[in-house]
Amino acid sequence: MLRIDDISYAIAGKPLFQEASATIPAGHKVGLVGRNGTGKTTLFRLIRGELALDGGSIGLPRLTRIGGVAQEVPSSATSLIDTVLAADTERAALTAEAEIATDPHRIAEIQTRLVDIDAHSAEARAGAILNGLGFDAAAQQRPCSDFSGGWRMRVALAAVLFSAPDVLLLDEPTNYLDLEGTLWLEGYLARYPHTVLVISHDRQLLNRAVGAILHLDQRKLTLYQGNYDSFARQRRAKAEQAAAFAKKQEAQRAHMQAFVDRFRYKASKARQAQSRLKMLEKMESVTLIHDQAVARFDFPQPEELSPPIVRLEDVSVGYGGPPVLRGLNLRIDQDDRIALLGNNGQGKSTLSKLIAGRLQACAGTVTSSTKLRIGYFAQHQVDELHLDETPLQHIRRERPDEAPARLRSRLARGGIGADIVETPVAKLSGGQKSRLSLILATLDAPHLVILDEPTNHLDIESREALVEALTDYSGAVILVSHDPHLVGLVADRLWLVRDGRVTPWEEDLDAYRRMLLGQPAKKPERERPAPKSRPRPATALADLRAEARRCEARVQKLEELRETVDARLGNPRFYESAEPAELRKWQKKRAEILDGLERAEALWMQAMERLEAAGERA
Repeated sequence: MLRIDDISYAIAGKPLFQEASATIPAGHKVGLVGRNGTGKTTLFRLIRGELALDGGSIGLPRLTRIGGVAQEVPSSATSLIDTVLAADTERAALTAEAEIATDPHRIAEIQTRLVDIDAHSAEARAGAILNGLGFDAAAQQRPCSDFSGGWRMRVALAAVLFSAPDVLLLDEPTNYLDLEGTLWLEGYLARYPHTVLVISHDRQLLNRAVGAILHLDQRKLTLYQGNYDSFARQRRAKAEQAAAFAKKQEAQRAHMQAFVDRFRYKASKARQAQSRLKMLEKMESVTLIHDQAVARFDFPQPEELSPPIVRLEDVSVGYGGPPVLRGLNLRIDQDDRIALLGNNGQGKSTLSKLIAGRLQACAGTVTSSTKLRIGYFAQHQVDELHLDETPLQHIRRERPDEAPARLRSRLARGGIGADIVETPVAKLSGGQKSRLSLILATLDAPHLVILDEPTNHLDIESREALVEALTDYSGAVILVSHDPHLVGLVADRLWLVRDGRVTPWEEDLDAYRRMLLGQPAKKPERERPAPKSRPRPATALADLRAEARRCEARVQKLEELRETVDARLGNPRFYESAEPAELRKWQKKRAEILDGLERAEALWMQAMERLEAAGERA
């Protein structure tokens, strides 16, 4: 059991914890959540004993082993599998001693203990963990020095998981994983036999892998039973109850105060007035729950372009050697929301760079609209910001002729407020740096925005704000993300990048997750017994209605484009001056619009069917 009793701690005079308490039973899986900068990582350091408390205590049973990922493994000649195996220090010590021991009794003790800790299956267990985190059998035999820092962070995570500490502390473990690694980690943590405390802004991991949420807010800790969605409902209900009670109490207070004001100096009522005055003095004020407002993202809206905005025909692409991707036949329209699936190293970033024009095709044809503007955000761009410059200086470099007030307005639309526009980037939080990079990537109102891991430094509330902004954005989106919640809410098409090919994934994200985990496919609905009728949550119905409206709007836009093209092709004067090549161009455009219209109508029909079915069940 992990017991946190009335702890207090401050940094440079700023209190992070004031008489905060929580009790986490042994074996529980708990998500630690709170806004950026509230002290979550500091709490981990306090639990590990790296920092001294100002007051209170943190207690654990004697001999409890605490494990966490502090930093990446060093670049060395040691293979990945041996690095992970070495993390189990008891096994490593016993194995080394077994090779030199001569006393038969000691040898027997060593072998008994090795059996007790299942040492003989250690290599298989370590290999399974590394495989789940993206390292195949060949990669596991390579030295750590062959891998970049991000991949060595995965090795460090594999090592701590293999060592199986009694209390496992993980601080944003999915930041250096891809979607596939994240999905694997969800299942692993859910099955982990000991206590887990994980800091994460990944809503789906907090829904699937933990059974309680520890909320750090206003320097206090509150433990909520259930996953993140349950926590959000409980907190919302708690806030509503507090607000209702405060309103009722205020009415009581006003009523008693009015009685006191009217009768306190009247002899016949003085006693009653004094009684009510004492009641007013003893009445405890209600603490309302006020969540800090989250800065919105507001992407500039582009003008409409004729579909498709990008077409790839039999394209191959690589880096001078054998093609990384080949035989690509893909189409992107301005209303597309596409997520790229596939393990790291399969070519998702290569495809993103190709579409963004940062990498040239080595074969085939890439056709883009002549007016197409593309915004590109990759996680490494956050690290390339000028640390000694302010956000205002960054955006002024891109818009040197704009007035300072206009530049400040652009930053404010992306969540960079007046209080930090002239703060050096080095002093900004990771989330603020990500916001600045997103502002710079979308400055030109792109028709297509490519987002490669945009949420690594964003808290849950900021991720929800990003979802809202992408929903309102009228351009196309190509998304690479380890956050299944974000992918599920933003993407309406999935492309699987695997074995040098890019193919549509016709099923949903849950089916992809089951495939990765080797779970059987869900049976078709018709093979299941009919579920009992129960109301569908209002939010789900609202989402279906919104999807139906988006589909309808997409059809209307394409209808308008078709009418425009038909008007041109139906005008006799057009044929008097049009060259044959221009005529073929407009005829091809009309065919593409009709193709897109057929797909949009099918999506609209599917959305309406889902909405009607949900309405019948509600």
